[in-house]
Amino acid sequence: MSGIIADNSGRHTGLVKAGSSAGVWNLILTQTASSSATIDFTSGIDSTYDEYVFKFINIHPQTDGVHFTFQGNAAAGSGYNETMTTTDFYAYQSEGGTTAFAYYEGGDQAQGTAFQRICTEADNDNDSCVSGFMYLYAPSSTTFVKHFMTRVNYHHNNVASRDEYIAGYFNTTSAIDEIQFKMSSGNIDAGTISLYGIT
Repeated sequence: MSGIIADNSGRHTGLVKAGSSAGVWNLILTQTASSSATIDFTSGIDSTYDEYVFKFINIHPQTDGVHFTFQGNAAAGSGYNETMTTTDFYAYQSEGGTTAFAYYEGGDQAQGTAFQRICTEADNDNDSCVSGFMYLYAPSSTTFVKHFMTRVNYHHNNVASRDEYIAGYFNTTSAIDEIQFKMSSGNIDAGTISLYGIT
């Protein structure tokens, strides 16, 4: 717990101001795509923070109907092929009024090493994009697996708003210090990804 809630937990009289560093988002790096095959974060993920957040702003795929994905590398590793177990569900509302709320078996992994979907079948119309975030917890731990959660909203290629949630873990006790983002096919045409460490 951080910020003003933590500082006032258990108090019965008055409120105290949160500490100046409590709950602070510390920008580490912002990368901007320009017809990029991948966006790689190969530094800045270390033991400085226990919680990291990637913010996705207007990620636009070059190719229609593709998935925005990610994978990681353990320290001194390569190939972006760490073992993951994940879960995926979504809510969906089309412009024509079709709705859905479902678990998506096609988006999860059970001890898989593939790139994990963040979104499914994003549209590449000029006004379409993917926006949201990904939390990564205690990536430098050498005791525990590395949990993550993503949530994005995007323009699905069936002309719909799709709100997709992914959660899971890298099943390794090695530190995770690199993350790569890419589309399942084609390039990331445009958009920005910012990495923050949370105090």
